[in-house]
Amino acid sequence: MTEPPKILLVAPSWVGDAVLAQPLLRRLKARYPASVIDVLAPPWTRAVFERMPEVAAVHDLPFAHGELAIGKRYALARRLAQRNYTQAFVLPNSLKSALIPFLARIPLRTGYIGEARWGLINDARKLDKQALPLMIERFAALAEDAGAPIRALANVSLRIDQAARDATLARLGLQATPKIAVLCPGAEYGPAKRWPVEYFGELARRFSGNGWQVWIAGSTKDTAVGEEIVKSSGGRCVNLCGRTTLAEAIDLMSCAGHVVSNDSGLMHVAAALDKPLTALYGSSSPAFTPPPSVRAHIVKIDIDCSPCFKRECPLGHFKCMRDLLPDAVWREVTMARA
Repeated sequence: MTEPPKILLVAPSWVGDAVLAQPLLRRLKARYPASVIDVLAPPWTRAVFERMPEVAAVHDLPFAHGELAIGKRYALARRLAQRNYTQAFVLPNSLKSALIPFLARIPLRTGYIGEARWGLINDARKLDKQALPLMIERFAALAEDAGAPIRALANVSLRIDQAARDATLARLGLQATPKIAVLCPGAEYGPAKRWPVEYFGELARRFSGNGWQVWIAGSTKDTAVGEEIVKSSGGRCVNLCGRTTLAEAIDLMSCAGHVVSNDSGLMHVAAALDKPLTALYGSSSPAFTPPPSVRAHIVKIDIDCSPCFKRECPLGHFKCMRDLLPDAVWREVTMARA
């Protein structure tokens, strides 16, 4: 009897990209129902993969961005080799990301042709960007045999720990009600993806004036921005930035009646929780990484320099976000709820 595949996924480094990897995992489970799928991921994305039912175990990839640390990678690879994986899927295109599956002697190592990694990836696929314009499609296509067409994308869906959610609500002194708006002002990639703080403050006032609780969600890095939004709103919202883990933020977002977010990891989390979502785009493009949900409404303005995909506005005017006014966003929110 043939043993079921034992698969290692080398995950991307961003929370949003982690969410976009789930259709690949679901397709692998559909093809190989008895397969065991483990994930090798940065610690800050662990909570996302732990909420995916397709994942058996998550192993931390304990390296800083750009850190080679060849000795530590070899030691990690030796530990992973003991798990006898039959195939690895390497989603990042870097050489470093392909080293551990190679050093762990995983027989089949699947990924796209990338940064000088011939031999490290022995099931190397050539990416057709025209045929696969979306990142979520590019990930999912790796689950098919080389040259085979991509199947219809599976949905994304994260599990919620209700007991943990209730404990977090109690710890923070919050109450779950039907009308909770969650604002996500962060964007780890850089300030060019962030809607202005005062605009979020105005939106908080609009929600509050219509009987909504307003929560601000984000990481510790977003704490100061959250406080500015509280001040700008006249104290009409609660700043949760830095007060929760990612797992707790996922659970709390399940309480939301509406989410307004920059193009960020939490935007994709909201989509995976099937929440009504208003997604704000400026320097990035919904033609590449849209929120994977039919309940998401994308708001952006069309100007010649957008998308530029830069961390900061290279022209200094930041018109792609500055000219996206609160009135326009509020109209989208109210239309989505009509």
